[in-house]
Amino acid sequence: MKNFTHEWIEKNPWLLIGLVILVISVGGLVEIVPLFFQRSTTEPVAGLAPYSPLRLAGRDVYIREGCYNCHSQMIRPFRAETERYGHYSVAGEFVYDHPFQWGSKRTGPDLARVGGRYSDEWHRTHLDNPRDVVPESNMPGYPWLARTGLDPAEIVPKMRAMQLLAVPYSEKDVTDAPAQLAGKTEQDALVAYLQGLGTQIKKRN
Repeated sequence: MKNFTHEWIEKNPWLLIGLVILVISVGGLVEIVPLFFQRSTTEPVAGLAPYSPLRLAGRDVYIREGCYNCHSQMIRPFRAETERYGHYSVAGEFVYDHPFQWGSKRTGPDLARVGGRYSDEWHRTHLDNPRDVVPESNMPGYPWLARTGLDPAEIVPKMRAMQLLAVPYSEKDVTDAPAQLAGKTEQDALVAYLQGLGTQIKKRN
């Protein structure tokens, strides 16, 4: 026991690495595993429904274009954040998000409560050329989204994948989905996605 001291552990790098990994693994499991059994983190908030086909397609456009690199969707329970953005984020709002868009990167404003804050036309103008509505913006424009049509056939496998992740789409939801995307553009889909963000919990006055 005399040789098994703190100094001895520190002088054996592989042993130290192993013990650090063990401690982190056990600590991580203790913190993470209980979350899977807490209703507050697994039950959807009142009124939450799975994404419509158009919003689901828009979410994929959002991820593909890297919008999450500059915009978080996580309002922390601090006065400075709730006064600016609205009610703090709740886990039950995101049970159908795979993957969820929480984060801390904010080159641009948080979008967790952006739904309904601006008109569809404002969003379209903003996506085409952000400086037309926010002169100081450094966000790039995405004018090609308005010219790029959605492929309705692509939505079915996406919804099938969501079903495997326990998103409650019915068979009718899946079979009817392509018709809902006919004639729609990627811009239509992205605007629909943005307009639904955070609307389950109303913004605080």
